[in-house]
Amino acid sequence: MFEHEEDVMATKPQEAQVAPLSGRRAQAARNDEAILDAARRVFVDDPEAPVAAVAHAAGVGISALYRRYPGKEDLLARLCLDGLRRFVEVATSAEAVPDPWESFAAFVRGVVDADVHSLTVRLAGRFRPSAEHRALAAESGVLAGRILTRAQDAGVVRPDVTDEDLPMVYEQLTAVRLGDPERTAALRARYVELQLEGLRARPDASPLPGTAPTQDELGARWRYRG
Repeated sequence: MFEHEEDVMATKPQEAQVAPLSGRRAQAARNDEAILDAARRVFVDDPEAPVAAVAHAAGVGISALYRRYPGKEDLLARLCLDGLRRFVEVATSAEAVPDPWESFAAFVRGVVDADVHSLTVRLAGRFRPSAEHRALAAESGVLAGRILTRAQDAGVVRPDVTDEDLPMVYEQLTAVRLGDPERTAALRARYVELQLEGLRARPDASPLPGTAPTQDELGARWRYRG
């Protein structure tokens, strides 16, 4: 496989870099993942829930949680940061789809499937956004705008839809929430297709009534209420 001894020696630092975590570090990583998964479930169901409820749901001690997140705000901020990162991942992947309609549809489906906007609805205003939150939010807006503009320029999405309309669409879809995750996902998949059909450009479509929400209206709920 290797022609020269130098090639073998050159691989050793790379092998060391990909060595799996072990011992305490591996356990800490597992605990952190369990805490974040539990926090998302707990706070989406009840934003007023105490941090102790997250520790219980994660199966970790309260001290293990506090070592990672000194307070509830820190935990909420991390959840929303992860949500923004996921949004950027979905948008970046969708933008790479060559067909403008399929790109737009993949974007909408992906955002709803990722359930990012459940966090928006439930956790907005409960922590102070950081510079990283604001930077990711700005990046998200640019990506979403490009995907929508490309689809409208291609004549496949109705021209009276704006960037500010889409968050409302996502929130309507993520409001579908039942006790059964599989049934919830199936219903969301059904209704996202209904929404997409309404977003398609059609020559006989009536203009949308009223106006889209403003940036101030969308941003108002993110103002810290603590």
